[in-house]
Amino acid sequence: MVFIMRVSGSSRGFFCRLFCAVLLGLLPFCGYADNFAAEVTQAEITSQGNHYVLSADIIYNLSEKAKDALQNGVPLFWDLQIKLLQHPDSLWDKTLVDTAIRYRLQYHALLNMYRVRNEGDGEVYNFSTLSAALELMSALRDFRLIEKAQLDPQKQVVCAVKVSFDRDALPLPLRPIAYIDPQWYLSSDWTLWPLKK
Repeated sequence: MVFIMRVSGSSRGFFCRLFCAVLLGLLPFCGYADNFAAEVTQAEITSQGNHYVLSADIIYNLSEKAKDALQNGVPLFWDLQIKLLQHPDSLWDKTLVDTAIRYRLQYHALLNMYRVRNEGDGEVYNFSTLSAALELMSALRDFRLIEKAQLDPQKQVVCAVKVSFDRDALPLPLRPIAYIDPQWYLSSDWTLWPLKK
């Protein structure tokens, strides 16, 4: 059964005004787009002994909503994703390295400090300011990627780095909002560059 609703001229005006009000209400979200995304500003692979190591600089731009959640004890998680891809003769790339460094950032009101935890190795760092905590997460130095012997010198290798904010790790009531509100789009794009052998 199909229901047809006829709209009179006066009702049309009401629905038009309602639609415009909803549209105008969504416009502020457009201004947030990409303002809070993390950004990989510099990345470099160097030779160190028998290995290649990665160093990278990242900027984390937290929105006001993310800062408010943090101040209220909500932990925030980011994954620094690192891939090393080898271009073969065939159609598909070969993945040589696919790893991630997971950071947990949390504010402890009783101690009045910010805590950064590397979820991989369990290392914990305490800071008196948010900027100092983000500074630790922003600098990756001499992260061991791969042994030189594992690379084919005849094939091009590309490194890719991305910062992914884990919205699924937010408390359940926040998750639906985090998926529609650009203030929670705190991830970066992929940054790619060739490895120089």
